[in-house]
Amino acid sequence: MYSLPQEIEVWYIIPAVRREFARVLVEKHELTMEKAGEIIGVTKAAVSQYLKNKRAGLFKIPKSIKREIEKSAEVIVREKNLAVREIMRILEMVKTAKCSCEICKKYNSEITKMCGMNGKY
Repeated sequence: MYSLPQEIEVWYIIPAVRREFARVLVEKHELTMEKAGEIIGVTKAAVSQYLKNKRAGLFKIPKSIKREIEKSAEVIVREKNLAVREIMRILEMVKTAKCSCEICKKYNSEITKMCGMNGKY
């Protein structure tokens, strides 16, 4: 049995990106967990779990993307209505960086023989 790359994105990548946004919004921009959750589309409890490393800890975001998340967080703090656009921008960067392929190799190796991406996803 295997998972599609899109499922990997939903299970591993999106939560990890939200976790990093939550960390930056709470620690650097001093927003409450509730406000950070509203911005990134999760509950206050989810933000708490992100900050305590109880959720979304299986995928490590590359430093270059973390820097972009910090830039996006600054934009979002000024204009909260741009949150979805900024999160989507970061997710596109993750795809371009082929992070999904790395997760597939680790947690979904069956599909790497079938996807034909060879690190190009």
